[in-house]
Amino acid sequence: MTSPTAPSAPITQDVMTLPRKDADGSGLINLVGLTRDGLRDVLIAAGTPEKQARMRVGQVWQWIYQKGVRDFEDMTNLAKDYRAMLAERFEIRVPEVVMRQVSADGTRKYLVRIAGGHEVEVVYIPEEDRGTLCVSSQVGCTLTCSFCHTGTQKLVRNLTAAEIVGQIMVARDDLGEWPEPGRHPKDETRLLSNIVLMGMGEPLYNFEAVRDAMKIAMDPEGISLSRRRITLSTSGVVPEIARAGEEIGCMLAISFHATTDAVRDTLVPINKKWNIEALLDALRAYPKLSNSERITFEYVMLDGVNDSDEDARRLVKLIEGIPAKINLIPFNEWPGAPYRRSSNNRIRAFADIIYKAGYASPIRTPRGEDIMAACGQLKSATERARKSKAEIARETGL
Repeated sequence: MTSPTAPSAPITQDVMTLPRKDADGSGLINLVGLTRDGLRDVLIAAGTPEKQARMRVGQVWQWIYQKGVRDFEDMTNLAKDYRAMLAERFEIRVPEVVMRQVSADGTRKYLVRIAGGHEVEVVYIPEEDRGTLCVSSQVGCTLTCSFCHTGTQKLVRNLTAAEIVGQIMVARDDLGEWPEPGRHPKDETRLLSNIVLMGMGEPLYNFEAVRDAMKIAMDPEGISLSRRRITLSTSGVVPEIARAGEEIGCMLAISFHATTDAVRDTLVPINKKWNIEALLDALRAYPKLSNSERITFEYVMLDGVNDSDEDARRLVKLIEGIPAKINLIPFNEWPGAPYRRSSNNRIRAFADIIYKAGYASPIRTPRGEDIMAACGQLKSATERARKSKAEIARETGL
């Protein structure tokens, strides 16, 4: 079995990777998504003297990520000729918002278009003490989890770092959260205070782009989110779990959902590659694991499938010794779903067993169900449009 802590090589998938330059046909290099080193390299290549490069990187970085500026002409602490050079060679481009929906509970869902005409969904969830953005990492998904609507859409490609961090920038645009001119960002109310990588796709199958995007989000001279306010959710890509702790250092959530391999093989098919034992071994070795930085186990409640008292007791035994909390998620139904949501009484009974064993067991309140923005409901609206006429005919019988 593959070692859970020492992978021989990064996990990769057969997906299209877009070049940084000319991804939209403009001929300009997009500065969004470049690391500080990457930004330095392109500025030097454009003629910035090496002695000035560090200063210029800091200036441009702050304009883009701290102040939300998209026009080089507005970067007023740069010389006019330098601004002209930047505008000639570069651009600051984020995904295009195709559709914005607002739920009755205040949840916002954005359908955004990226290079190649592909679309992904992003969800903002406002709460009393925080505002959480659910970010996508892939167009579609490769994992085919049977309870998840996104899993019914085939993987198209990985998102670039620009397309991932661009989702954060788009949400801040809509929330009006960029600081007002002359005010320091810390003087502003943080409407977007948390990020969860729980949207479309498996983040650990797009590791480098996710890592670079989150490093940008955490940079103190930019968006400046604490690593403890970023949670990466994985279905169990075991060889990359330790790497996530070492290179990203964010909080970790596990899409667990079952207490036996037989059931998890069906609900989360990646379990056939890395089973529950291998996954738990990797979690016990997670570099950031501590009582103050617990791992979250996500557990969707499916009527008659994984919601018995025996399942609850087995779950407690499985995670013994792992600082953890268990998020119980009432199943969010979608058209054609093969499962039903567990009853409220059954969910409460399950939660009570976990709580009495000493683990926090909050029951997640579904948010954005009326606009299909709840957990497990995201799916790109363009999937059907990309199907061939023959495929559509077979599905509809026309």
